[in-house]
Amino acid sequence: MAVAAQRLAAASSRALGRGSGEVVGGRAALRLFPGVVSELAAGRRIAAVSGTNGKTTTTRLLARAVGTLGRVASNAGGANMTPGVVTALAGTPAPAPAVLEVDEIYLPRVAPSLQPVAVVLLNITRDQLDRSNETRRIASLWRGLGATLPAATAIANVDDPLVVWAALGFSRQVWVAAGQKWLLDATVCPACGQLLVRRPPHWSCTGCGLARPTPSIATEAIDRIVVDGRPYRVDLALPGLVNTGNAAMALAAARELGVAPTDALGAMGGLHDVQGRYRQVPLGGKTARLLLAKNPAGWLEMLDLLETTPPRPIVIHFHARVADGRDPSWLWDVPLERLAGREVHISGERAEDVGVRLAYAGVAYQLHPGPEQAAALCGAAEIDVLATYTAFRELLLKAGGA
Repeated sequence: MAVAAQRLAAASSRALGRGSGEVVGGRAALRLFPGVVSELAAGRRIAAVSGTNGKTTTTRLLARAVGTLGRVASNAGGANMTPGVVTALAGTPAPAPAVLEVDEIYLPRVAPSLQPVAVVLLNITRDQLDRSNETRRIASLWRGLGATLPAATAIANVDDPLVVWAALGFSRQVWVAAGQKWLLDATVCPACGQLLVRRPPHWSCTGCGLARPTPSIATEAIDRIVVDGRPYRVDLALPGLVNTGNAAMALAAARELGVAPTDALGAMGGLHDVQGRYRQVPLGGKTARLLLAKNPAGWLEMLDLLETTPPRPIVIHFHARVADGRDPSWLWDVPLERLAGREVHISGERAEDVGVRLAYAGVAYQLHPGPEQAAALCGAAEIDVLATYTAFRELLLKAGGA
Protein backbone atom coordinates (compact mmCIF):
# COMPACT_ATOMS: atom_id res chain seq x y z
CA MET A 1 0.00 0.00 0.00
CA ALA A 2 2.82 2.41 0.84
CA VAL A 3 4.46 1.84 -2.54
CA ALA A 4 1.14 2.30 -4.32
CA ALA A 5 0.55 5.60 -2.53
CA GLN A 6 4.03 6.82 -3.41
CA ARG A 7 3.63 5.93 -7.07
CA LEU A 8 0.17 7.46 -7.40
CA ALA A 9 1.29 10.77 -5.86
CA ALA A 10 4.45 10.85 -7.98
CA ALA A 11 2.51 10.13 -11.18
CA SER A 12 0.01 12.87 -10.34
CA SER A 13 2.84 15.37 -9.79
CA ARG A 14 4.38 14.51 -13.16
CA ALA A 15 0.99 14.70 -14.92
CA LEU A 16 0.40 18.18 -13.50
CA GLY A 17 3.85 19.32 -14.64
CA ARG A 18 5.10 19.86 -11.09
CA GLY A 19 8.34 17.95 -11.32
CA SER A 20 9.55 14.36 -11.23
CA GLY A 21 7.44 13.45 -8.19
CA GLU A 22 10.40 12.22 -6.14
CA VAL A 23 9.55 14.43 -3.18
CA VAL A 24 5.75 14.51 -3.52
CA GLY A 25 5.46 10.74 -3.80
CA GLY A 26 7.67 10.20 -0.78
CA ARG A 27 5.75 12.73 1.30
CA ALA A 28 2.45 11.04 0.50
CA ALA A 29 3.78 7.64 1.54
CA LEU A 30 5.21 9.06 4.79
CA ARG A 31 1.94 10.81 5.63
CA LEU A 32 -0.10 7.63 5.18
CA PHE A 33 2.50 5.15 6.48
CA PRO A 34 4.93 6.76 8.99
CA GLY A 35 6.99 3.55 9.24
CA VAL A 36 7.46 3.23 5.49
CA VAL A 37 11.27 3.77 5.55
CA SER A 38 11.84 0.77 7.82
CA GLU A 39 9.40 -1.29 5.76
CA LEU A 40 11.09 -0.52 2.45
CA ALA A 41 14.60 -0.92 3.89
CA ALA A 42 13.98 -4.39 5.33
CA GLY A 43 15.95 -7.20 3.70
CA ARG A 44 18.47 -4.94 1.95
CA ARG A 45 22.15 -4.11 2.27
CA ILE A 46 22.27 -0.33 2.30
CA ALA A 47 24.96 2.32 2.07
CA ALA A 48 24.10 5.88 3.12
CA VAL A 49 26.28 8.72 1.82
CA SER A 50 26.41 12.11 3.54
CA GLY A 51 28.56 15.23 3.76
CA THR A 52 28.50 18.90 2.92
CA ASN A 53 30.24 18.48 -0.43
CA GLY A 54 30.54 15.57 -2.83
CA LYS A 55 27.64 13.43 -1.65
CA THR A 56 25.77 13.44 -4.98
CA THR A 57 28.90 12.53 -6.93
CA THR A 58 30.00 9.87 -4.43
CA THR A 59 26.51 8.37 -4.42
CA ARG A 60 26.52 8.10 -8.20
CA LEU A 61 29.99 6.55 -8.23
CA LEU A 62 29.01 4.06 -5.53
CA ALA A 63 25.73 3.18 -7.24
CA ARG A 64 27.64 2.34 -10.42
CA ALA A 65 30.03 0.15 -8.44
CA VAL A 66 27.26 -1.71 -6.60
CA GLY A 67 25.37 -1.96 -9.88
CA THR A 68 27.96 -4.50 -11.04
CA LEU A 69 26.12 -6.96 -8.75
CA GLY A 70 22.69 -6.30 -10.27
CA ARG A 71 19.86 -3.83 -9.73
CA VAL A 72 20.40 -1.16 -7.10
CA ALA A 73 18.01 1.36 -5.54
CA SER A 74 19.36 4.91 -5.48
CA ASN A 75 18.06 8.47 -5.38
CA ALA A 76 19.93 9.48 -8.53
CA GLY A 77 17.84 12.64 -8.87
CA GLY A 78 19.43 14.12 -5.76
CA ALA A 79 16.33 14.22 -3.53
CA ASN A 80 18.26 13.51 -0.33
CA MET A 81 15.79 14.10 2.49
CA THR A 82 13.40 11.47 3.85
CA PRO A 83 10.80 11.70 1.03
CA GLY A 84 13.50 11.21 -1.60
CA VAL A 85 14.82 8.18 0.27
CA VAL A 86 11.32 6.68 0.31
CA THR A 87 10.93 7.20 -3.44
CA ALA A 88 14.30 5.59 -4.18
CA LEU A 89 13.50 2.50 -2.11
CA ALA A 90 9.99 2.21 -3.53
CA GLY A 91 11.33 2.31 -7.08
CA THR A 92 13.48 -0.82 -6.75
CA PRO A 93 12.06 -3.41 -4.35
CA ALA A 94 14.02 -5.54 -1.89
CA PRO A 95 16.24 -7.49 -1.78
CA ALA A 96 18.06 -5.16 -4.20
CA PRO A 97 20.80 -3.25 -2.35
CA ALA A 98 20.45 0.51 -1.95
CA VAL A 99 22.88 3.39 -2.26
CA LEU A 100 21.28 6.49 -0.79
CA GLU A 101 22.39 10.10 -0.66
CA VAL A 102 21.21 11.61 2.63
CA ASP A 103 21.33 15.26 3.66
CA GLU A 104 23.80 15.77 6.51
CA ILE A 105 21.13 17.14 8.87
CA TYR A 106 18.65 14.40 7.97
CA LEU A 107 21.16 11.54 8.31
CA PRO A 108 20.58 11.06 12.07
CA ARG A 109 16.80 11.07 11.47
CA VAL A 110 16.61 8.59 8.61
CA ALA A 111 19.58 6.25 9.15
CA PRO A 112 18.14 4.41 12.20
CA SER A 113 15.21 3.32 10.02
CA LEU A 114 17.54 2.26 7.21
CA GLN A 115 20.05 0.35 9.38
CA PRO A 116 22.75 0.64 6.69
CA VAL A 117 25.79 -1.60 6.63
CA ALA A 118 27.93 1.37 5.58
CA VAL A 119 27.66 5.08 6.35
CA VAL A 120 29.92 7.21 4.17
CA LEU A 121 31.00 10.38 6.01
CA LEU A 122 32.67 12.69 3.52
CA ASN A 123 33.22 16.07 5.16
CA ILE A 124 31.60 18.77 7.28
CA THR A 125 31.96 22.41 6.28
CA ARG A 126 29.90 25.57 6.43
CA ASP A 127 26.97 25.66 4.02
CA GLN A 128 23.70 27.61 3.89
CA LEU A 129 24.76 29.94 6.69
CA ASP A 130 21.21 30.99 7.57
CA ARG A 131 20.25 27.39 8.45
CA SER A 132 23.15 25.05 9.25
CA ASN A 133 26.29 27.05 9.99
CA GLU A 134 27.37 25.18 13.12
CA THR A 135 29.66 22.44 11.89
CA ARG A 136 30.38 20.91 15.28
CA ARG A 137 26.66 20.42 15.88
CA ILE A 138 26.47 18.26 12.76
CA ALA A 139 29.55 16.31 13.86
CA SER A 140 27.96 15.74 17.27
CA LEU A 141 24.74 14.46 15.69
CA TRP A 142 26.74 12.08 13.50
CA ARG A 143 28.79 10.86 16.46
CA GLY A 144 25.63 10.06 18.41
CA LEU A 145 24.20 8.23 15.41
CA GLY A 146 26.75 5.45 15.73
CA ALA A 147 25.09 4.08 18.87
CA THR A 148 21.84 3.52 16.95
CA LEU A 149 23.58 1.60 14.14
CA PRO A 150 25.32 -1.35 15.79
CA ALA A 151 25.96 -3.17 12.50
CA ALA A 152 27.14 -0.16 10.50
CA THR A 153 30.68 0.64 9.41
CA ALA A 154 31.64 4.29 9.18
CA ILE A 155 33.54 5.00 5.97
CA ALA A 156 35.32 8.11 7.22
CA ASN A 157 37.59 10.72 5.64
CA VAL A 158 40.70 10.95 7.84
CA ASP A 159 41.55 14.40 6.45
CA ASP A 160 38.56 16.04 8.14
CA PRO A 161 38.92 16.17 11.96
CA LEU A 162 35.18 16.69 12.40
CA VAL A 163 34.47 13.52 10.45
CA VAL A 164 37.05 11.50 12.39
CA TRP A 165 35.58 12.57 15.74
CA ALA A 166 32.07 11.74 14.50
CA ALA A 167 33.12 8.34 13.13
CA LEU A 168 34.58 7.32 16.49
CA GLY A 169 31.00 7.04 17.71
CA PHE A 170 30.57 3.97 15.47
CA SER A 171 31.68 0.49 16.49
CA ARG A 172 33.74 0.02 13.32
CA GLN A 173 35.52 2.42 10.98
CA VAL A 174 37.23 2.20 7.62
CA TRP A 175 39.61 5.14 7.37
CA VAL A 176 40.06 6.73 3.94
CA ALA A 177 42.47 9.51 2.93
CA ALA A 178 40.18 11.35 0.53
CA GLY A 179 41.71 14.80 0.94
CA GLN A 180 40.36 18.04 2.41
CA LYS A 181 41.72 21.31 1.05
CA TRP A 182 39.34 23.50 3.03
CA LEU A 183 40.67 23.67 6.60
CA LEU A 184 39.06 26.77 8.12
CA ASP A 185 36.07 24.91 9.56
CA ALA A 186 38.26 22.53 11.56
CA THR A 187 40.91 24.65 13.23
CA VAL A 188 40.13 23.45 16.77
CA CYS A 189 39.66 19.97 18.14
CA PRO A 190 35.99 18.89 18.04
CA ALA A 191 36.56 16.81 21.18
CA CYS A 192 38.18 19.33 23.55
CA GLY A 193 38.37 22.69 21.80
CA GLN A 194 42.18 23.00 21.74
CA LEU A 195 43.90 24.24 18.59
CA LEU A 196 44.81 21.54 16.12
CA VAL A 197 48.41 21.18 14.99
CA ARG A 198 48.84 20.48 11.28
CA ARG A 199 51.86 18.97 9.57
CA PRO A 200 50.25 17.95 6.26
CA PRO A 201 48.86 15.50 5.72
CA HIS A 202 48.81 14.85 9.47
CA TRP A 203 46.88 16.73 12.11
CA SER A 204 46.61 16.23 15.87
CA CYS A 205 45.37 17.82 19.07
CA THR A 206 47.83 18.61 21.85
CA GLY A 207 45.02 18.68 24.40
CA CYS A 208 43.32 15.28 24.16
CA GLY A 209 45.41 13.33 21.65
CA LEU A 210 42.81 13.11 18.88
CA ALA A 211 44.82 12.66 15.68
CA ARG A 212 44.54 11.69 12.05
CA PRO A 213 44.11 7.90 11.87
CA THR A 214 46.23 5.78 9.56
CA PRO A 215 44.13 5.19 6.44
CA SER A 216 43.69 1.76 4.90
CA ILE A 217 42.58 3.37 1.62
CA ALA A 218 44.36 6.45 0.30
CA THR A 219 44.19 8.79 -2.67
CA GLU A 220 47.82 9.05 -3.76
CA ALA A 221 47.45 10.81 -7.12
CA ILE A 222 44.71 11.76 -9.54
CA ASP A 223 45.10 8.35 -11.18
CA ARG A 224 45.99 6.12 -8.22
CA ILE A 225 44.24 4.82 -5.10
CA VAL A 226 46.03 2.51 -2.67
CA VAL A 227 43.97 -0.16 -0.90
CA ASP A 228 45.64 -2.03 1.97
CA GLY A 229 49.03 -1.26 0.46
CA ARG A 230 48.09 -2.31 -3.09
CA PRO A 231 47.89 0.43 -5.76
CA TYR A 232 44.95 0.55 -8.18
CA ARG A 233 44.86 2.64 -11.33
CA VAL A 234 42.03 5.15 -11.51
CA ASP A 235 40.69 6.32 -14.87
CA LEU A 236 37.77 8.63 -14.17
CA ALA A 237 35.94 10.74 -16.72
CA LEU A 238 35.13 13.20 -13.92
CA PRO A 239 37.87 15.83 -13.54
CA GLY A 240 40.12 16.71 -10.64
CA LEU A 241 41.74 15.16 -7.60
CA VAL A 242 38.58 15.90 -5.63
CA ASN A 243 36.73 13.27 -7.65
CA THR A 244 39.48 10.72 -7.14
CA GLY A 245 38.88 11.30 -3.43
CA ASN A 246 35.15 10.75 -3.93
CA ALA A 247 35.97 7.54 -5.79
CA ALA A 248 38.15 6.36 -2.90
CA MET A 249 35.26 6.82 -0.48
CA ALA A 250 32.89 5.04 -2.87
CA LEU A 251 35.37 2.19 -3.33
CA ALA A 252 35.60 1.69 0.45
CA ALA A 253 31.82 1.50 0.75
CA ALA A 254 31.54 -0.79 -2.27
CA ARG A 255 33.85 -3.30 -0.56
CA GLU A 256 31.44 -3.39 2.40
CA LEU A 257 28.69 -4.35 -0.04
CA GLY A 258 30.77 -7.08 -1.65
CA VAL A 259 32.28 -5.38 -4.71
CA ALA A 260 35.97 -5.92 -5.52
CA PRO A 261 38.09 -2.75 -6.00
CA THR A 262 38.89 -3.49 -9.64
CA ASP A 263 35.23 -4.01 -10.50
CA ALA A 264 34.21 -0.91 -8.58
CA LEU A 265 36.75 1.37 -10.25
CA GLY A 266 35.96 -0.04 -13.69
CA ALA A 267 32.29 0.83 -13.27
CA MET A 268 33.03 4.32 -11.92
CA GLY A 269 35.11 5.22 -14.96
CA GLY A 270 32.05 5.46 -17.19
CA LEU A 271 30.47 8.34 -15.27
CA HIS A 272 30.93 11.57 -17.25
CA ASP A 273 28.74 14.07 -15.40
CA VAL A 274 26.61 14.17 -12.27
CA GLN A 275 23.28 15.93 -12.63
CA GLY A 276 24.90 18.31 -15.08
CA ARG A 277 28.10 18.96 -13.14
CA TYR A 278 31.03 19.20 -15.58
CA ARG A 279 28.65 18.97 -18.53
CA GLN A 280 29.44 20.93 -21.70
CA VAL A 281 26.41 22.98 -22.83
CA PRO A 282 25.78 25.76 -25.36
CA LEU A 283 25.49 29.19 -23.76
CA GLY A 284 25.49 32.54 -25.51
CA GLY A 285 27.02 31.04 -28.62
CA LYS A 286 29.88 29.47 -26.64
CA THR A 287 30.57 26.01 -25.24
CA ALA A 288 30.29 26.24 -21.47
CA ARG A 289 31.51 23.74 -18.87
CA LEU A 290 29.13 23.87 -15.91
CA LEU A 291 30.68 23.80 -12.43
CA LEU A 292 28.72 23.84 -9.18
CA ALA A 293 30.24 26.01 -6.43
CA LYS A 294 27.92 26.51 -3.48
CA ASN A 295 30.14 27.16 -0.43
CA PRO A 296 33.79 28.02 0.39
CA ALA A 297 35.00 24.41 0.39
CA GLY A 298 33.39 23.73 -2.98
CA TRP A 299 34.79 26.92 -4.46
CA LEU A 300 38.29 25.99 -3.37
CA GLU A 301 38.05 22.71 -5.28
CA MET A 302 36.54 24.36 -8.37
CA LEU A 303 39.24 27.04 -8.48
CA ASP A 304 41.73 24.25 -9.17
CA LEU A 305 39.65 23.09 -12.15
CA LEU A 306 39.76 26.60 -13.60
CA GLU A 307 43.52 26.40 -14.05
CA THR A 308 43.34 25.25 -17.66
CA THR A 309 45.84 25.79 -20.44
CA PRO A 310 45.10 28.11 -22.11
CA PRO A 311 43.02 29.80 -19.39
CA ARG A 312 39.34 30.01 -20.28
CA PRO A 313 37.08 33.00 -19.64
CA ILE A 314 35.02 32.57 -16.48
CA VAL A 315 31.34 33.35 -15.91
CA ILE A 316 30.12 33.45 -12.31
CA HIS A 317 26.31 33.09 -12.10
CA PHE A 318 25.27 33.70 -8.50
CA HIS A 319 21.93 33.46 -6.69
CA ALA A 320 21.22 33.34 -2.94
CA ARG A 321 17.77 31.79 -2.79
CA VAL A 322 16.40 29.47 -0.10
CA ALA A 323 18.10 26.36 -1.50
CA ASP A 324 21.43 28.19 -1.73
CA GLY A 325 21.20 29.86 1.66
CA ARG A 326 20.14 33.49 1.86
CA ASP A 327 23.43 34.67 3.36
CA PRO A 328 26.23 35.02 0.78
CA SER A 329 28.79 36.47 3.22
CA TRP A 330 30.85 33.29 2.85
CA LEU A 331 32.15 34.78 -0.41
CA TRP A 332 34.69 36.66 1.70
CA ASP A 333 36.28 33.36 2.72
CA VAL A 334 36.82 32.24 -0.88
CA PRO A 335 40.32 33.05 -2.22
CA LEU A 336 39.05 34.84 -5.32
CA GLU A 337 42.41 36.57 -5.57
CA ARG A 338 43.38 33.50 -7.59
CA LEU A 339 41.29 34.88 -10.47
CA ALA A 340 43.50 37.97 -10.87
CA GLY A 341 44.49 38.46 -14.49
CA ARG A 342 41.68 36.23 -15.78
CA GLU A 343 38.73 37.27 -17.93
CA VAL A 344 35.79 37.25 -15.51
CA HIS A 345 32.11 37.98 -16.13
CA ILE A 346 29.35 37.92 -13.51
CA SER A 347 25.55 37.65 -13.53
CA GLY A 348 22.72 36.53 -11.28
CA GLU A 349 20.51 37.96 -8.55
CA ARG A 350 23.45 38.58 -6.21
CA ALA A 351 26.03 39.45 -8.87
CA GLU A 352 26.77 42.76 -7.16
CA ASP A 353 27.83 40.91 -3.98
CA VAL A 354 30.27 38.94 -6.12
CA GLY A 355 31.45 42.15 -7.76
CA VAL A 356 32.28 43.77 -4.43
CA ARG A 357 34.26 40.71 -3.37
CA LEU A 358 36.12 40.63 -6.70
CA ALA A 359 36.93 44.33 -6.43
CA TYR A 360 38.52 43.82 -3.02
CA ALA A 361 40.41 40.83 -4.46
CA GLY A 362 41.84 43.03 -7.21
CA VAL A 363 40.03 41.09 -9.94
CA ALA A 364 38.65 43.01 -12.93
CA TYR A 365 35.21 41.89 -14.06
CA GLN A 366 32.23 42.76 -16.25
CA LEU A 367 28.66 42.75 -14.90
CA HIS A 368 25.85 41.43 -17.13
CA PRO A 369 22.05 41.09 -16.87
CA GLY A 370 22.17 37.35 -17.48
CA PRO A 371 24.51 34.41 -18.12
CA GLU A 372 23.75 34.32 -21.85
CA GLN A 373 24.90 37.92 -22.27
CA ALA A 374 27.96 37.21 -20.14
CA ALA A 375 28.90 34.18 -22.20
CA ALA A 376 28.33 35.97 -25.50
CA LEU A 377 30.91 38.62 -24.60
CA CYS A 378 33.59 36.13 -23.52
CA GLY A 379 36.70 36.25 -25.67
CA ALA A 380 36.97 32.52 -26.38
CA ALA A 381 34.77 29.76 -27.75
CA GLU A 382 35.13 27.56 -24.65
CA ILE A 383 34.33 28.96 -21.21
CA ASP A 384 33.85 27.83 -17.60
CA VAL A 385 30.69 28.74 -15.69
CA LEU A 386 30.60 28.58 -11.89
CA ALA A 387 27.14 28.72 -10.38
CA THR A 388 25.44 28.40 -7.02
CA TYR A 389 22.86 25.62 -6.65
CA THR A 390 19.72 27.36 -7.94
CA ALA A 391 21.68 29.26 -10.57
CA PHE A 392 23.17 25.96 -11.72
CA ARG A 393 19.72 24.34 -11.99
CA GLU A 394 18.53 27.33 -13.98
CA LEU A 395 21.37 26.98 -16.47
CA LEU A 396 20.86 23.26 -16.79
CA LEU A 397 17.14 23.59 -17.45
CA LYS A 398 17.78 26.19 -20.14
CA ALA A 399 20.24 23.79 -21.75
CA GLY A 400 17.61 21.03 -21.74
CA GLY A 401 19.29 19.01 -18.96
CA ALA A 402 17.83 17.32 -15.91
